[in-house]
Amino acid sequence: MATRVYEPEAAAAAYRLGNLTRALERLGYRVTVLTTKSPGARRSSTRVRRWPVLRDRSGAVRGYLQYLSFDVPLLFRLLFGPRADVVVAEPPPTTGVVTRIACAMRRVPYVYFSADVMSSALTAVKVSGIVRRAVTAMERWALRGAAEILAISDGVRNELEQLGTDPAKISVIGTGIDTALFSPDGEAEDAEPPYFLYAGTMSEFQGAAVFVDAFELVAAEHPDARLVMFGGGVDIDLLTAKAAPLGNRVAFPGFVDAEVVARWTRGATASLASVRPGQGYDFAFPTKTLASVSCGTPVVFAGVGPLRELVTDHNLGWSVDWDARQVAGAMLDALRAPRRRLGRSTLDWLDANYSLRGAADRGAAAVDAVVGLRSTVPSDN
Repeated sequence: MATRVYEPEAAAAAYRLGNLTRALERLGYRVTVLTTKSPGARRSSTRVRRWPVLRDRSGAVRGYLQYLSFDVPLLFRLLFGPRADVVVAEPPPTTGVVTRIACAMRRVPYVYFSADVMSSALTAVKVSGIVRRAVTAMERWALRGAAEILAISDGVRNELEQLGTDPAKISVIGTGIDTALFSPDGEAEDAEPPYFLYAGTMSEFQGAAVFVDAFELVAAEHPDARLVMFGGGVDIDLLTAKAAPLGNRVAFPGFVDAEVVARWTRGATASLASVRPGQGYDFAFPTKTLASVSCGTPVVFAGVGPLRELVTDHNLGWSVDWDARQVAGAMLDALRAPRRRLGRSTLDWLDANYSLRGAADRGAAAVDAVVGLRSTVPSDN
């Protein structure tokens, strides 16, 4: 498995790949993870091989130099490490390109795990046409060489098909949350004074700044309320600058283990999630929403995408536009009402439809099929 992010980092990709690893191990595979050195990394039953990389100021492996610091060594790690039956590669496209080159040289199939489509996202951000075309070409080339592509949603599948990907190679395995880790049972952070929780990436695609802007309005009416934002991203400087006038009522603790996120989620008045419209990620499915629901904590969702309708249809909290005043209204509603917990029927629905273990089992079955198919095909094919 080739990925720049892996457990215990508090990121959706880390949870997703950790569960895929365990699903493959349940099928009898011996999995080696080629990933990065990360803060707080601990021993694992899986063979995790960590490599030092460049990280940005927020601690994320994001940016041209950061990607290269992982991808260039990855080429040699794949070429000269033990030969695998199959390689699973996670975006960005540069990792997919490196994986295709190494796997072609060693005649090993690879599976591309597409949680998003970077070339689609670049249509909405300010990058040069040359960069956009280069990323699109790399992503298309990486996808074309894959034996199988795992997509987390129908929205991602549609984006992949628009990029020219063969639909027969795409398996929509879904996504979800670790319902054993993120559950109502367990230690909870003190809920007094009340606080809202954001846990995840803070970039232009999420548009998490809307929550800081909204909280400024909330704070005027509820002087004891707090906002806690775990994680980091390219917008972290913008967010900290916006939050500065509010003092210690807005906290940015940085990256923490999933167990810490779960504890704080259980104690929150509501958790926060967003997908900013018009950024090329309207199909995104932020799993932080599922983590909150799995802990019994309602959600304030701002923006667009499939989760907006899901939150409304299943009464998971509040769905509003990506607008500070609307978000503030939802946050104030949460504070005015008695502290709300989601019921057992909602938790059962989530476990049945959005368990990460279920998605991982479907992904592992698709990977296993690639290995099985290869074993029945002559090597010169």
